[in-house]
This record gives sequence, C-alpha cells and structure tokens, in this order.
Amino acid sequence: MFEFNEKQLWRERAGQTAKEYSQYLKYILNGHVVIVLVFLLGTGAFYYQAWLKTISNDFPVALIMSIILTLFMTNSPTYTFLKDADRIFLIAVETKMKRYFLQSMMISFVLQGYLLVIILAALMPLYAKVHGGDFSRFWYLLIVLLISKGANLLIRWQIQYYVNVRYHHIDSVVRFLINLAILYLLFADSSPLFILALLLIMAFLLIYFQKATSNKGVKWEYLIEQDEKRLASFYRFANMFTEVPSLRNRIKRRRFLDVLFSRVSFAREKVFTHLYWRTYVRAGDYFGLTVRLTLISGIFIFFLSFGPGQVFISVLFVFLTGLQLLPLWNAYDNKLWITIYPVAASAREKSFKQILAVILSCQGIILSLIIALKGDWMYALISLVVNIVFIIFFTSFYINKKVKKG
Repeated sequence: MFEFNEKQLWRERAGQTAKEYSQYLKYILNGHVVIVLVFLLGTGAFYYQAWLKTISNDFPVALIMSIILTLFMTNSPTYTFLKDADRIFLIAVETKMKRYFLQSMMISFVLQGYLLVIILAALMPLYAKVHGGDFSRFWYLLIVLLISKGANLLIRWQIQYYVNVRYHHIDSVVRFLINLAILYLLFADSSPLFILALLLIMAFLLIYFQKATSNKGVKWEYLIEQDEKRLASFYRFANMFTEVPSLRNRIKRRRFLDVLFSRVSFAREKVFTHLYWRTYVRAGDYFGLTVRLTLISGIFIFFLSFGPGQVFISVLFVFLTGLQLLPLWNAYDNKLWITIYPVAASAREKSFKQILAVILSCQGIILSLIIALKGDWMYALISLVVNIVFIIFFTSFYINKKVKKG
C-alpha cells in the first residue's frame, strides 16, 4: 500500500528547484557579468559614500527607508514548489501536507529575511548619518523587520484560501499601509509601544483570517500559478544570458517598429535580413533586452561624472548587449525550411552581422548622446568613436567563432 511521505516530497521538490536555479545561475554569473557587477557595485558604493557626506540631519531618512523596505515586506509569497499535476494527484492528501507547507513557509521566510538583511545593511550608513553615526540599533531594527516579515508571510498564506482576488488586493493594500506605519515609526525612533500596537493589529488580522479560513481548502490552482509565474520570470531573466529551452517565446506584433524593416528591399539576398529583423522585434525578448540594457547603462552614465568611466560603461554595455543578442543567430537552427532558400550560404551570416551592427550602433549613439547632454562633448565624441571601432571589431572578428557558419 502506498504511503505518502510529505517530508521526502518537499526535499525532492526543493532540491529540484535549487538544482534548476543553480544550473542557470552558473551561466548568468559568468566572467563577464561578475566583472560588470564588481565594477558597478564599486562605483555605486563610491558615489553612495560621497552622497552621504552631502546630506543634512533633516534628511527624510525614515520616510525613504520605510518606503523601500515596505515594498519588500509586503511582497511575501510562499514558495511551495508545486507542479501542474499536483492539483490532481496531491489534492487527495491535502490534509497530510501541513508539514510540507510549513517547510515551504520556513524556507520562504529565510530567503526573504536574508534579502531584508542585505537591504537594511545597505541603508544603515544612511540611517547612521542622520542619527549621528549610530549603528548600535541595527539588531533592534532587524528583529522588528523579521517579526513583521513573519507576520506578513503568515497572513498572506491565509489569504490564498480565498478564491476572489479582490480579497488579495485588499490584503496587499492593508498590509502595505500597516507595514509603512510600522517601519516609519521604527526608523523615526518613535516609542516601541506604538510599534508594538501595530504588530498586535497584524497578530489580530492573522488570528481572524486563520479562523475565517479554517474550513476552506488549499487553492491549488492559485499556488501553482504563482510558482509558475515566478519560475517564468526567472527563465526570462536567465534567457538574457543563455538559451532557456523551457521558456516559451512570446510573440508581440509591435507595429510601431515596422519602420526597421519596411524599407528593406525584397531582393533574394535580403531574405535573412527580413527574417532576423522580424525575429528581433517580435519574438522572444531580444528587443526588450536591448531596451533594458540601454536604460540601465544610460542611468549609470547620467549619474556618473567621471568621463573615462562614462566611456567605459557605454562600451561595456554595448558589448554585453551584443553578447546577449548572439542567441538570435540560432533562433532558426531547428527550422529546415531556411536551408532551402535559394540564396548563397553567406547571406545569412552577412544579414545577421549587419543587423547586429545597426542595433549596437543605435545603442552606442544613444549612450554617447546621454554623455553629451551632461555637457561632456569631448567624452561624448570619444565614446562615439570608441563604440564604432568596437562594433566593427565585434561584428567582423569577435563573433566569427561564436556563430555557426550558415
């Protein structure tokens, strides 16, 4: 007779999920990305420290810290590691899965609590600057944060028992306001009694929802859908760095971008130009990836006042964008019909390189213009020239070993 082992099931599911995440993180945190992260963190820390010296003691640190942390506090999902088939095969043993869901809530608390620790540690220099260099309250602040996070997780779990999403939205708004009040009082050094009163309100809400949902069953569809959304978001992020077979490519029309290929002639040798332009614009996330990397690099350049650093970031992100667009070359590897096009074998490679050069050139021009907008015309010109030279090297030589010859 089959005996259900919820402890073993949770270990297997958590292990499978961790293995899948680590498999893609290995590609995400490759040499190029690590170098970029170290550079950006170092640059950010330098300017953060310099900015702290300029703020006054009346800076609204309590409001800013409470808003930032409230966003992470209110978002308190439980990672259940459920799969689509569970709604059929596990519903019969739902009453035996209390320990399974408890372990899911515990790992969710650990992971989300760890994130709060990192954010609080990053914001503590700002807090200490306004409060006379006092870091001694770190542990008190952290304890209150973790207690609040635990309450948020438990309440959110009870809310999942409701089918009507209106309850979910109301819960998010109410908890956001309570969290904001708790954290504002906490960082404003208000009396602990006020904070305790708000925590008691959270406890009351938890007890109320526990009683109200005591006769309700687990909403399997909702929990599975939430886990699938989180996994899909991770896949989309990982797809920026490597090919993700499990990710379904979404097709978007994006009519406003038809101008990119509307004037391309319909000559025989331009067949791959049409194909790759349409793929870049409409399939997968190639276009969105380019926009995001351009925005991120543009923001860094705008707030950076060091000219050589601006040029370095512009070239660095053009390089990163080029690397992330290389999978576009393999988009049709499994499509046999591209092999019967009556065109020369070199036409595919030529079209791909031309399109890549146009995309990277547009990005390089935009980033150089951002430098110019700050008044650094000399460095803007240097950035433009260096980017052009780099793009020629990248598309003519660097990617020759990266793409398969047609």
